[in-house]
Amino acid sequence: MASTQVETVITGADKAKLGAAVALVIVSVAGFYLLGKQGAVVQWGALLAGLVAAVAVFLVSESGRQFVAFARDAWREVKKVVWPTRKETLQMTAYVFAFVVIMALFLWFTDKTLEWVLYDLILGWRKS
Repeated sequence: MASTQVETVITGADKAKLGAAVALVIVSVAGFYLLGKQGAVVQWGALLAGLVAAVAVFLVSESGRQFVAFARDAWREVKKVVWPTRKETLQMTAYVFAFVVIMALFLWFTDKTLEWVLYDLILGWRKS
């Protein structure tokens, strides 16, 4: 099933909203540092108020609406996933660990065999 996607054009108003959201973030961070002498409550209040305002401005822009739609679609897809049970998860973890141990032993054995062939048999460096 093919889905048709409509691309929207970002208008000047949307660009202004995004710019305002970025400006609000910058102003709220700057306000956090400039209000250092006012106390922690005022600092954090200014920062949180600015960030909440920035998020609100972003969400009313076209990009914000697209983000919300994407998040809803993603959440809907997450609900469709059949998650493994605890038993299945533990079994698969055990399989992975067993495979890692087997591969480590195989690589160690291969390394030692090649070392013996090259250094002892071919080059004769390890004869004591």
